[in-house]
Amino acid sequence: MTDPSTLIGKFIDLYGGKPDDVRLFFAPGRVNLIGEHIDYCGGNVLPAALTLGISAAVRITRARNIRMGSLNLPGSPTVNLDSNIEFEESRGWGNYPAGVMRMLADRGTALRSCDIYFAGDLPDGAGLSSSAAIEVLTAVTMTRLAGYEAKFPPRDIALLSQEAENKFIGVNCGIMDQYASALGRKDHAILLDTRTVSSKYVPFKFPGYSLVIMNSNKRRGLADSKYNERRAECEAALDAIRIKRNIADLVRATPDETEDIPDPVLRRRARHAVSEQSRVERAVECLTRGDADGFGWLLNKSHESLRDDYEVTGLELDALTDAARSANGCAGARMTGAGFGGCAIAIVRTDKLDGFREHTAREYRAATGLTAEFYTADADDGAREVTLRGG
Repeated sequence: MTDPSTLIGKFIDLYGGKPDDVRLFFAPGRVNLIGEHIDYCGGNVLPAALTLGISAAVRITRARNIRMGSLNLPGSPTVNLDSNIEFEESRGWGNYPAGVMRMLADRGTALRSCDIYFAGDLPDGAGLSSSAAIEVLTAVTMTRLAGYEAKFPPRDIALLSQEAENKFIGVNCGIMDQYASALGRKDHAILLDTRTVSSKYVPFKFPGYSLVIMNSNKRRGLADSKYNERRAECEAALDAIRIKRNIADLVRATPDETEDIPDPVLRRRARHAVSEQSRVERAVECLTRGDADGFGWLLNKSHESLRDDYEVTGLELDALTDAARSANGCAGARMTGAGFGGCAIAIVRTDKLDGFREHTAREYRAATGLTAEFYTADADDGAREVTLRGG
């Protein structure tokens, strides 16, 4: 979370006035611990909200517009409240909050005029769901300003934010990212059934171990096109299985059914979906009993499946996870997110963190020429208003 005094200071520099009437909000980014690329196959996923995310300083104004600024991104996008909110290419990143405002307006929410200044500490382009965080942050902020928070509980906030990205932005994302940002809980992961959009909390705290997020600093250039390709392949694999047995989702297939798929590419895609669903179930057992080594082993197996059967890792993520696994104190590591760049995660003994970072960075740079970045993060609560000390 961005330092509140820094954020308020930047807000005052841009919009003037005094800090007394500025309110602060925060929405976390998310990391998917395990259950990769099965959210669109009807599977269970295991994300956690992070202590890293996006903050917003906000002040209600008398104008009939919403002015936006960002510490991290250029431009000063606006939304006119006296006309229908439509997607505007010139608005740039401001379309993400604007889309949420449109969804709220369509549901009868009386949006308040305000100035909003965003600031995030999520690594840029790393795949930790900055888009979902700013959507959920906007939804929570606008409903609180309007006094509508009781009408929009966290699950509804998540669904509305997903709808904004699907319909307003035009990105066919699943529900996981927005759900984790809205419904996170400190020291817990979320076991999310993507088919029913229902969930339960699972303790996520291994005594003596830390969650390390490793940014490969490889931009995810192929992620979007390959994501659409993999979705189509999974649908084709499901169709192939349905010739013999009608199942609702690919993850409901048996291992034998996946091996009976004639096409070798579709066979591998189905094999990943079915085996990853099983790993999620076993990961919940490891979390429940605090078994860091068992959880780390599942991370390793997940990465191998994503590399060999799903083919979404790439040179950089493979090199990064290999380097992490060879470091003293690492229980396991895997890529997280869409793949082809972005981040990997590792479970590392806390007393070995310094050596882990030095070893992994050195080995990764030798293999790729790139410099990795490391973030130690905890599981955090979902989007919320931030109360300042003494406030």
